[in-house]
Amino acid sequence: MNQIELLVKQTRGAYDWANKLIYTIPDEQWDIIPEVVESSITWQIGHLVISYYYHTIMVTVGHQMDILQQIPMKDYSQLFHNTSAHVSTGKTKPDDLKQHLELIAQKSVSIIQSLTPDELEKPLVPTPMPHPIARTRFEAIDWNIKHTMWHCGQLGILKRIVHERYDFGLRKA
Repeated sequence: MNQIELLVKQTRGAYDWANKLIYTIPDEQWDIIPEVVESSITWQIGHLVISYYYHTIMVTVGHQMDILQQIPMKDYSQLFHNTSAHVSTGKTKPDDLKQHLELIAQKSVSIIQSLTPDELEKPLVPTPMPHPIARTRFEAIDWNIKHTMWHCGQLGILKRIVHERYDFGLRKA
């Protein structure tokens, strides 16, 4: 397995974990902000939309107009980046966020698949906000995987608080 195949596999795995958690939480519980966590499912998903875009699309190949025409990234950035979850409460619909996350995930994987091993070592596409971790495209994509799984941990905690513990299929009926 080469680097590209490994990054695609790990990216898909991280995205699958996020979806496993997201789709088991009832929509009506998405805006609950538990005091102990001070986040919400809505904020977490909106944040993942912009982070998938930033880490695997924007800094690796630049803005993608097809995505920007379908997803209000500027609005999402104001709601889900470096803000309190209270800012996003009631501003979006779970179905829209799910659809946008899926669209970004598909585009993200497609872009990773289109890269060559040599392109992975190239510097990032310059952006107004420098990447906090990565200097190369490989590092940005690798960080996206880690960042996504970190948010899966937060989603798992939120799910347990607002709904129920995630069932890994180990419980007996």
